[in-house]
Amino acid sequence: MAPSEDRIEETASKMEEGSTSQKYEEEESDYCSSKAAIRFSQKVMAEVFGTFFLIFAGCGSVAINKIYGGQITFPGICVVWGLAVMVMVYAVGHISGAHFNPAVTMAMALFRQFSPKEVIPYIVAQLLGSCLASGTLVLVFDIEMEDFFGTIPVGPSLRSFILEIIITFFLMFVISGVATDSRAIGELAGIAVGMTIMVNVFIAGPVSGASMNPARSLGPAIVMHHYKGIWVYIAGPIIGAIAGAFAYNLIRFTDKPLRELTKSGSFISSMSRRVAH
Repeated sequence: MAPSEDRIEETASKMEEGSTSQKYEEEESDYCSSKAAIRFSQKVMAEVFGTFFLIFAGCGSVAINKIYGGQITFPGICVVWGLAVMVMVYAVGHISGAHFNPAVTMAMALFRQFSPKEVIPYIVAQLLGSCLASGTLVLVFDIEMEDFFGTIPVGPSLRSFILEIIITFFLMFVISGVATDSRAIGELAGIAVGMTIMVNVFIAGPVSGASMNPARSLGPAIVMHHYKGIWVYIAGPIIGAIAGAFAYNLIRFTDKPLRELTKSGSFISSMSRRVAH
């Protein structure tokens, strides 16, 4: 028995609706993927802009202080670094997390506070922002080599290396506390991190330059071709940041007995399960 014309039209209509629905679902999936790509590109751009401003302000204060006979003064430089970090944390922290520092990015990824897939793009963005800021400073102020605004060890390189580990440990410990622990007062993160930077520059500035950030040292070094002691400012901050994040994660779960933390055989996997919940 042949199907009626009405039934044929109804079947065709349903097939058309199904095809259209599938098409919309595919378009929605592509749209979601596009949205994710746009969000990620915004994060990367925020890291570029944030690092640019940080290096332009901080290293600019160092360069201007040298060029114009100490007008800013050493305490002024310390304050500029602290304020620059604080301002940019509040400006783009809600977009990218306001890392501005490859050592911070690597430490957070290692302890499951940041996606490993985003580590390399973040580091590239931070180095790009630092190089652009350093190049801008050289062009605007016509900086000579004697006015180098990068970081150079004063005295033995080993002393600066140890200092960089210690001050970056302090910085990452504070970041872990205010930025990755839900019990902390998040609104004060910018102030806490900025003040930590300022204190560290006061302590280590005259000795190591108080980099705490491979991008802060690599940008000026690349632009001005001055690489003396650069290993200090790559290895030291990375070691210090990883140690600082590890130390904070040791005390993060003080409300639990030790056997509960260690029964899984891995502290980090215990921590990641807590974060996932």
